[in-house]
Amino acid sequence: MSFDANLDALNVELPPAPKAMGLYKPAVTVGNMLYLSGHGPLSTDGTLQLGKVGVDVDQEVGYAAARQTGLAMLATLKAHLGSLDKVKRLVKTFGMVNCQDGYTQQPAVINGFSELMKEVFGEEHGIAARSAIGVNALPAGMTVEVEAIFELND
Repeated sequence: MSFDANLDALNVELPPAPKAMGLYKPAVTVGNMLYLSGHGPLSTDGTLQLGKVGVDVDQEVGYAAARQTGLAMLATLKAHLGSLDKVKRLVKTFGMVNCQDGYTQQPAVINGFSELMKEVFGEEHGIAARSAIGVNALPAGMTVEVEAIFELND
């Protein structure tokens, strides 16, 4: 099954591909590598999921925000590439969780993103090297932000 077909089978609605909120490009291709700038939990109506995990929202809401961030990233991939089938694999994920001091469950939050990538790209192509860290603030107060690097088919 193709990656586009996997996404269709999930029966999810992608948000609009996010626009740059500063002086950067959402996606840059170098050779067969695609670097995606930080994405946040953009909903289909264009709003961001806001809140600090452990203060304003709980871990479950953080997980859902990370999954929604994955959907926003998939929207960027489709807009930039035309098809998810041009992706060979997810190589690296860098996840940041807006959380209170002392919060230590960042990996569980970022699993929302990682599990979506596994569902779309499969076990072999969707599980990447990953970092998950806590930060005291993110742009606009969003709950999570994720950067990723994808390898593209030749």
